[in-house]
Amino acid sequence: MDKRIADLPAETGRLDARDAASTGREALKLHQDHVPRGIGCMVLATIMFSTASALTKWQVGIYPVGEVVFCRSISSLVVCGAVMLPMSGVSVFATRRPRDHIVRGLSQATSQTLFALAFTLLPLAGAVSINFSAPLFAALVSIIWLKERATFSRWAALLIGFAGVLIVTDPGRNSFTLGALYALGNAVIYGSVTVAVRGMTRTESANTLLIWQLTTIAFFHSFLLLFGWRWPAPIDALMLFGSGFANAIGQYFWTQSLRLAPATAVAPFYYLMLVWAIGFGFLIWGDVPSAGLLIGSAIVVASGFFLFWREARLQRAIAYGARGGRGPVQVAAGGRGVTCE
Repeated sequence: MDKRIADLPAETGRLDARDAASTGREALKLHQDHVPRGIGCMVLATIMFSTASALTKWQVGIYPVGEVVFCRSISSLVVCGAVMLPMSGVSVFATRRPRDHIVRGLSQATSQTLFALAFTLLPLAGAVSINFSAPLFAALVSIIWLKERATFSRWAALLIGFAGVLIVTDPGRNSFTLGALYALGNAVIYGSVTVAVRGMTRTESANTLLIWQLTTIAFFHSFLLLFGWRWPAPIDALMLFGSGFANAIGQYFWTQSLRLAPATAVAPFYYLMLVWAIGFGFLIWGDVPSAGLLIGSAIVVASGFFLFWREARLQRAIAYGARGGRGPVQVAAGGRGVTCE
């Protein structure tokens, strides 16, 4: 949350309706002032993430997948550690939930490995598009595991979204391809764990989440080196490091965008990753997106965004109801969970 919003005056007693409304309008205005900057940061984040994915796809065609994902994760850790540790020291690792961090890191190490494997068999845009189905699986797990209410609109969005995934993967011709299964596995694991550990954002700072995430992912990826290692040529070593560097910079801009603006304002721009992925795929590998990819991707993106918009509305309604319909307008950055792909 913006520091100026956090510093708005707050009384220990009950604010009267006029003061509450005034404070709410001031907070909302301050937050809206930063929406263009938040959108700009999200656009930069998508460019960096797409660049990292393109570099990863290039390198998995040359070097063992385990080597590529380890180099990417360790270079991301080095970049973030070089920024965080001088400012906060080892206290950034302080946590009361080490088990949750380890489980989160293991799941994301697995999902990122599957994502890299998908790059070896799928066009860049196809793998990225299937990855956008993660919110659908998160919603499904919420219904089945957390027993959240399954309304008609929620089920409709899930079914339509999964139809979009089927259009992208095109299972009718040769059943599901191995690459599509890898990409779906990444989406399922990522979406499921997002639900399982989403409460961590209430007790852990963004920096703690990020440093634990990168540390545990690099640790688990190191075991993949047992399956193969080749000393990279200098230009390839630069690309391997560049993938992790771009990922770390993208993570920074992603976090900044959610700090500067409401998640509902910046989330639609996250899907620009697909545009950049299509562009990289065409320029580097000559991949021409099929009609099925474009149509299915549009359906997946629309379904995922609808679920996100619905969740945001529900959270606002809950917060408003908890105050009995009184009090200042709640202004929050939202979406504080930290994820590196």
